[in-house]
Amino acid sequence: MNSSITRRGFCSLAAAPLLVSAGSKSIPIGLELYSVRDRLKDELEPTLQAVANMGYQVVEFFSPYFDWTPERARQVRTMLDSNNLRCLSTHNGPQSFTSEGLKHAAELNNILGTHYVVFASAGNVKTVDGWKKVAETLSRADDNLKSSGLHSGYHNHQLEFRKIDGILPMAILADNTPSTVMLQLDVGTCVEDGVNPVDWINSHPGRIRSCHLKDWSPKEGYKVLFGEGVVKWKEVLAAAEKTGGAQYFLIEQEGSRFDSLETARRCLANYHHVIPA
Repeated sequence: MNSSITRRGFCSLAAAPLLVSAGSKSIPIGLELYSVRDRLKDELEPTLQAVANMGYQVVEFFSPYFDWTPERARQVRTMLDSNNLRCLSTHNGPQSFTSEGLKHAAELNNILGTHYVVFASAGNVKTVDGWKKVAETLSRADDNLKSSGLHSGYHNHQLEFRKIDGILPMAILADNTPSTVMLQLDVGTCVEDGVNPVDWINSHPGRIRSCHLKDWSPKEGYKVLFGEGVVKWKEVLAAAEKTGGAQYFLIEQEGSRFDSLETARRCLANYHHVIPA
């Protein structure tokens, strides 16, 4: 049975920080806000406050942010600043990577203070040439974003770790984009496809500048909390920091047996067990 948080409980959670040990690593820990998407439309500000008081340092907005006006982005930036949160990247649909869309995305991302405009998914690309075209899109966007002090990035799902003609689509993207394009690793989907994330990170030094810390298990899929699946997190996080060039980590949860905020809280607590003080 899913637990729920009443409005009174929600406010209490926002007001009382979770007492967990800070991680011994210097890499900030954040939350992909898709994890609390049910709260964002009507309760953005209190949700950000609750997330900050749990101990998260960074957040990542996903594609609906693209519909904001610059004024709305400035309002959200004020919310972030007042809660000592940073937004270092955004998740974007294909519209952000069109000529006009990229200009709008750059403006919003500059207001939010991000570093990366991340392509969240290229869709069901089925050929090597198709993935090379995706790489061209990323490279062109990266070049155009430089004047705004930003870079492009790509976020994998399962498809990118399933070979086409003997080649991983993620390898095609890595080999056909400049090193300034971030390869944001979704760890759980990589593991589900049977690819060792540590090997992937170590073979692409400096490219894995952020990771989505999503766990997975054969029985429960992505419903398991961080640290309760099969991912060997200590090895993954160590490789990401030492070799991958990780600048920040983002916990992501697609849903669990708990309310979304309680899920975020528990995942962060589990993270601090993996990375003790």
